[in-house]
Order: sequence, then structure tokens, then C-alpha cells
Amino acid sequence: MSRLIIVSNRVAPISEGGPAAGGLAVGVYDALKETGGMWFGWSGDVLSSGQPHMQVVERGPVTFATIGLVRRDYDQYYRGFSNATLWPAFHYRPDLIQYDRHDFEGYCRVNAWLAQQLVPLLQADDVIWVHDYHLIPFAEALRAAGVKNRIGFFLHIPFPAAQVLLSVPPHRELVKALCSFDLLGFQTQRDLRAFSDYIVSEAGGEVEPGLAPAPATVRAFGRTLRAAAYPIGVYPDEVAQLAKAGTRGKPVRTMKATLHDRKLIMSVDRLDYSKGLVERFRAFERLLDRSPACRNQVSFVQIAPPTRADMHAYQDIRLRLEAESGRINGRFAELDWTPIRYIHRQYERSVLAALFRQSHVGYVTPLRDGMNLVAKEYVSAQDPDDPGVLVLSCFAGAAEELSGALIVNPIDIDGMADALGEALAMPLAERRARYRDMIAQLRENNVSVWRDNFMRDLRAAGEKRRTAKTRPTRGAIAA
Repeated sequence: MSRLIIVSNRVAPISEGGPAAGGLAVGVYDALKETGGMWFGWSGDVLSSGQPHMQVVERGPVTFATIGLVRRDYDQYYRGFSNATLWPAFHYRPDLIQYDRHDFEGYCRVNAWLAQQLVPLLQADDVIWVHDYHLIPFAEALRAAGVKNRIGFFLHIPFPAAQVLLSVPPHRELVKALCSFDLLGFQTQRDLRAFSDYIVSEAGGEVEPGLAPAPATVRAFGRTLRAAAYPIGVYPDEVAQLAKAGTRGKPVRTMKATLHDRKLIMSVDRLDYSKGLVERFRAFERLLDRSPACRNQVSFVQIAPPTRADMHAYQDIRLRLEAESGRINGRFAELDWTPIRYIHRQYERSVLAALFRQSHVGYVTPLRDGMNLVAKEYVSAQDPDDPGVLVLSCFAGAAEELSGALIVNPIDIDGMADALGEALAMPLAERRARYRDMIAQLRENNVSVWRDNFMRDLRAAGEKRRTAKTRPTRGAIAA
């Protein structure tokens, strides 16, 4: 059986029950450890001097191959184009885009350099699976180096509508680079439609829908590839076991003791402007304002671990949240009750899962999100006999699957406040019915299904690329 080679911007240190990692890290590692293979990418180290050296570590069936970045590469590739340009654009915030031509050059340069580091580690039958927006040019760089292996790409964040993507000056170069992959995977059908629309309306290409479950065929820039939606999942039973185990830990016991039988609203997000945290705080304030009976009866815990702390946009959102939580607490707090507990630190996965299980409401309202695995983990962690209620943004990819959630528009502060009130008052029978529908969906489409479906289509797409002749398309550019 051919090896699976995972390529991602960051190779995160994963340990069972250890600090919570993002959806990409958890999903990728769970996929890789079942098949064996290699995980390649940036180590997270930024070197002030000297040349980066590859480090290779074997842990069971998984080989971790990591390499550091020099300061200039980190600034241009990671802080610059990836997170100051692509991240806001792909999350529908063109007003926050910062673009510098030198950053884009650095982004392409680092992708080419990383590809060169990987080439000597490859075997002829390896299947390469590249992840996320940092590495859009990676397949193009591998092809330039003569690599003929099957190469797939999965985008964990949203793919923006064509008119939004046009706000990124080198948008055409980016989409052309994507077409060097054999298979493109998106979180939702909405993202796939956005990509297809760009191909047809801006690249002069063609998109031929596949007969389900086959992916669509894309012809653009003189190339033929496949594209489909593959919603990433979780292992719900594993999350449930973590939740049960975590209830015995000191953090959860302390939380229960300090609640004094109050109901708990629970949120966990990276500290990011795409998560709708300010709007979430204001909706909770609106609930307290309009429903005096909730005062001193409900506590809202927001855990927001730091991320990209050296970027101004993230420093700004932290300051805004601290100000909002302080203002709301100053307005409503009593001697024995603090309405919002805003915690700016990271917790172990078992602790978070146990907190989810203890809470009455899961509050997941991003302004835009590719999938949002927190929503799926919240449902997975619930006690089937007494489950909580998920309040979920319509702009999270998970909303397409979790029909048992209360779906809200995070721009509608009153609507979110209404949903919180409905969730807190929901009868047990309705909570159980909603939970049963959602947990069945999560078990049917867990992370193994995500991986297996993608890998099945990648192997098929790679075979077709080797045998098919590419048809010319309108406005095609020679590869």
C-alpha cells in the first residue's frame, strides 16, 4: 500500500488528551495515524540566523519531518501573504486585507523551497495530501521539480465568492496554481460553488458536475482536475469518552462548584476576528437586558486561546474583547456572580470536552468558518440523557450538517439573544430529539469517512490525469 504524505504549514505536536489543537491538526493526525506515512511541514521555529535543518522523528507509524523558517520567510510567507492577505479575503473581510507584492513573492518562494525539501523524501508511489491556504502553490512547485505523484489539496477555511477573491491582486496566479493538483477538496458545497464560479466567470474554464458521489471535473489553464466537497468530521465516541474522563478533573469540579447550580453557556474559539466574538458578547448582554430572570441564573464562559499574537489585527480583537467583557460585567455583575468569564488561555482537550458536557448551551457563532469542529465536538460531548443545545452560526460549514442546532445569523444580535433564551428554556424531550439527529450524522460522517472519501477520489483522479488528454478551454493558458 502506498504511503500517505501529509503536507501542512505547521506540523503540530499532537498528544492524546494534550492541549487542544485546531481542526486541521486533529483531523490530519487522526487520518494519518491509521494509515502510516509522513507529516511534513514547518516546525514552528523562526531562526534569527543560520540555515534551517530538517528534523525527522518517528513516532509509531508516523514520521514527522519538520524544518524551521528564517525570519524573512516567516514575515513574508506566514505573517504577510498567508495571514494578512489570504486569511481575511477567504473569510470575506476584504476591508482587512493588507497586500504587499514582496510578501506574495516570499509566499511563492517559501512554497518552492519547502517543495524542494520534500522531494528527496518521496517515494515513487507516495500519495501526497496538501492542506490549507498557506500551500496553494505547493503542487505547482512539485510539478516543476518533476514530481508525478498523485497530489491532492484540502482547504480547511472557506473559499470566497469570485467577487471577493478578486480583491486579492494575484488571484489568477493562485487559482492557476490550484489547478496543478489532481483533486481539490472543500468543506462545503457552498465553497465548491464559489470555486466553480471563479473558474467559469474569471478563468474562462469549464466545470462538469460529477454524478454523485463522483467529484466535478474542472478544465482550466490547460489542465484537468477534480473538485468536490468533503466535510471534515470528528470521532464522536472518542470525544464522549474524553468528556466523561474530564469530569473527574479539578478544573471541571471547580467550575461546577462556582456555578452554584446556574446554567452554563460555553464557547471555545481561537482569538480571531472571524469568530464573531464581539457580536457574541453583545448578544449575551442583550439576553440579560431583555430577560431579567436570567440574571444571576446564567454564566457565559468564553475560552479564547491566543493566536498570531504578533499581528495587529489579533491584538486589536483581544483588546476589544477585554473591553466588552469588562463593560458587560461592570453593568450586570453582583457580589456572587460574574456574567462573563473570559479566559485567554489554552486547555487540554479532555477539560474542554468535559466543560461542553456540563454546559446547557454550546455557543458557536463565527462570522465565517470553513467547518468549525468545535460545534461537532460540543454535540459529541453531550450526555444523551440530558444533552445541551447547540446555537450555531449559519456561516459555519457545520450548519449544513447539524440540523438539530438552533441556526442563527451572527450579525443579528437580537436573533442570537432569542436563540440563547430558547436554548436555555428548551424542554428535555426536544433537546434529546435534536441531539439524536445530530449525533447520528456525526457518527455516519466521522473523520475516517472524510479521509477515505478524499483518498478514494484522489487515487481515481491521479489515474485519470495520467491517461487523459486535456481539452483546451476558453482563455486557457499553457501549463
